[in-house]
Amino acid sequence: MRSRVRAADGRHLMVERLGDPRGRPVFLLHGTPGSRLGPAPRGMVLYQRRTQLITYDRPGYGDSDRHEGRRVGDVVEDVRAIADSLGLARFAVVGRSGGAPHALACAALLPERVTRTAALVPLAPWGAAGLDWFDGMAASNVDAYSTAAADPDGLAESFIVRSAQIRRDPVKLLDDLRRELTDSDRVVVNDAGIRSMLLRNYSEGLRISAYGWIDDAIAFCSPWGFEPSRIRGRVLLWHGVKDVFSPVGHSRWLAGQIPGATAVLEPAAAHFDAFSVLPRVLDWLLDDRADPDRPLPSAVPL
Repeated sequence: MRSRVRAADGRHLMVERLGDPRGRPVFLLHGTPGSRLGPAPRGMVLYQRRTQLITYDRPGYGDSDRHEGRRVGDVVEDVRAIADSLGLARFAVVGRSGGAPHALACAALLPERVTRTAALVPLAPWGAAGLDWFDGMAASNVDAYSTAAADPDGLAESFIVRSAQIRRDPVKLLDDLRRELTDSDRVVVNDAGIRSMLLRNYSEGLRISAYGWIDDAIAFCSPWGFEPSRIRGRVLLWHGVKDVFSPVGHSRWLAGQIPGATAVLEPAAAHFDAFSVLPRVLDWLLDDRADPDRPLPSAVPL
């Protein structure tokens, strides 16, 4: 079920609903770069959990209009507009990788509507006190985020060229990633189904322009518009300790800032292992029993 939603400022957002249309609502915020076609549990998994999953192209990706100069915190107005259009008063939110800071923004700035929040392999705010932001990060991301902070115009030029290459040959992005993948990530990305999904995801996200990717990177390296310490709701942080794209130190820092956050750090996992944990995270997000901090249940296949 796909629809176009008008944001408060007149921009259009491309929205997709998966699973049970009468089920309990969860927003899934995609990674960077990415689109609404990114990794998600199969429809059968969603129906078994009586869940409707709402995903959309963040501004500048896919068929969503660009929001130039956006901050991470600006996501709440888009999520609010989509929820209002679907008649959803309350909902859970999960974000993976580049979507995770945006999920935390919803927890901080939309507390009256967000029931629970999960941030999978998140980044912490740029310049976070007491965190070596680049420690353990792959060289390509160090270069991209350093450029985003110091020379955003230079970043835009390089990402426009790179995105044009990826549009011509989407496999290029996977090949570029492969040079820095851990063994665990390589196993995930080598799966034919995962690889096909990633190619669709990246192709759709960059189909029209590079500006979603550009604006994400600049937003991560600028003031976010909220402090994680403001979050008071139920928050789950999940991270693979071997992650080199958003290092585990970011979740450790966030866990120390967000009151009552539950942190799950998997010693043998890396960045792309977050795909397989999504069904278990849905169980946690939608669990209304008395003990919200009990461990994630055993794995369920995507």
